[in-house]
Amino acid sequence: MFTRRAALISAAATALMLATPALAADDLKLPRQKIELVAPPFVHAHEQAIKQSPKIMEFTLTIQEKKVVIDEKGTTFQAMTFNGSMPGPLMVVHEGDYVEVTLVNPATNTMPHNIDFHSATGALGGAALTLVNPGEQVVLRWKATKTGVFVYHCAPGGPMIPWHVVSGMNGAVMVLPRDGLNDGKGHALKYDKVYYIGEQDMYVPRDEKGNFKSYDSPGEAYTDTEEVMKKLIPSHVVFNGKVGALTGKNALTANVGENVLIVHSQANRDSRPHLIGGHGDYVWETGKFSNAPETGLETWFIRGGSAGAAMYKFLQPGIYAYVTHNLIEAADLGATAHFKVEGKWNDDLMTQVKAPAEVPPSGTN
Repeated sequence: MFTRRAALISAAATALMLATPALAADDLKLPRQKIELVAPPFVHAHEQAIKQSPKIMEFTLTIQEKKVVIDEKGTTFQAMTFNGSMPGPLMVVHEGDYVEVTLVNPATNTMPHNIDFHSATGALGGAALTLVNPGEQVVLRWKATKTGVFVYHCAPGGPMIPWHVVSGMNGAVMVLPRDGLNDGKGHALKYDKVYYIGEQDMYVPRDEKGNFKSYDSPGEAYTDTEEVMKKLIPSHVVFNGKVGALTGKNALTANVGENVLIVHSQANRDSRPHLIGGHGDYVWETGKFSNAPETGLETWFIRGGSAGAAMYKFLQPGIYAYVTHNLIEAADLGATAHFKVEGKWNDDLMTQVKAPAEVPPSGTN
């Protein structure tokens, strides 16, 4: 059995004693709405602007520990996930709503887990109130008081925190203003599609021959993985859990003329998203909708441990690469996604004046 488990539980129990309030009765006289989450890059159905009074929004996150393949070479990875995906699902609510999350740790798992919501206030973002052993579940409720996109992640204490985060236990929450997004000057902004891209740095150990190692459980991988993590050099930097997860047949789709909102999170390292051939028409670089968006950006910055959002209206058809503009990470380590855009080409925006041809002899046109 994983020998660090007892120490982890002890540390979490100390935090609980310091931060746990008396259990409150469910005395909120508000309507409830149960949300069926979907796996990224997709996002569950939601209204962009809303006139109803606040609700209690019910979500369920089930922790899954599982072995996954993360690249075309067949490299395996002992992942720890929320709802089985890396990143965990994007949860969308509106300012003033209550977020009620049931966190389930099935008996088939091997370790305790919890959840820290950067969008919540109090008790280590909920981490001090949500520690669950295998075979347990817990219900946490918090009020969405700040708008924007925010990271959530597992935070069981000490060195377990970075290990669980880089093993896949992270996701995001989007808290929309009740009247929807705006350009900072009072003009409403609406998106036709929204995609969630979670960037993940991974630290897969190698054997003495330089080949990636494989493990049968997260606990077995811990010691070797910790040594790699301490060097701060990832073996993979990927979008949505594996190299090529959002390219080829899995490319994100759009049509010319559609406004697409891209939510991008990085729970551990800084990132620099860039849409090759496009721009950030409106970019909430810090991810907070109470701030006016920047406009017309070529590349934007996502601070480690945060999420940002960018909206772009696609104007030309074709394949657009969406990358982190550390191009080594994009080209060599895997941090690339594709948008496949359908529609009519506009020669006024771009045209090939002359096709490639042999260079003419000197002195001729």
